[in-house]
Amino acid sequence: MADQKTERSQSVVYGYARVSARDQSLARQLDALDAFPVARANVYVDKASGKDFDRPGYRALFRRLGPGDVLVVKSIDRLGRSYDETLEEWRRITKERRAAVVVLDMPLLDTRERRGDVTGAFLADVVLQVLSYVAQVERENTRQRQAEGIASAKARGVQFGRPAIPRPAAYQAVKRERLAGMLTGKEAAARLGVSVRTFERWLRCDREGS
Repeated sequence: MADQKTERSQSVVYGYARVSARDQSLARQLDALDAFPVARANVYVDKASGKDFDRPGYRALFRRLGPGDVLVVKSIDRLGRSYDETLEEWRRITKERRAAVVVLDMPLLDTRERRGDVTGAFLADVVLQVLSYVAQVERENTRQRQAEGIASAKARGVQFGRPAIPRPAAYQAVKRERLAGMLTGKEAAARLGVSVRTFERWLRCDREGS
């Protein structure tokens, strides 16, 4: 895939594909870029979160973009997930680098200049702002729903995380010796057959419950 910048006399079409995890497949995005078409030599990829634009593939791509070039992505969330940062990056690409952006899943997001279409770039900017805002609100609503669901489940007595380790019958006697300074935490935990962390957690829970 392309890496070093070379001199050229005409615009170049680049593609960008991203997945969040290393075990996820890029195939669907690459097939869509092939069909546009984008030459595989001009496709940059990342297997990284879209929370920001600090990704090696994207940074290399941005360095190559010049006036008249075209950047193609399958969907806007492959470019980025943050509302504010995606808008800023869109501005950098289209205004600072004077390149065009094409989002395959959303034909209105196409800033290429076409004869007789004087409002194309403006309309794409407006649509991007609306879509990015809606996506950001949906992510925030999802997080809120998850938090509310967890709080509701806890209120109903649902336990999260690892199940609590039951305290051995000898716990109270060992606890008294530990608090009296007769045992170290390591010795007390060994006598009960648990880790020091578990024993200290029991003591902390007892203090908080008293």
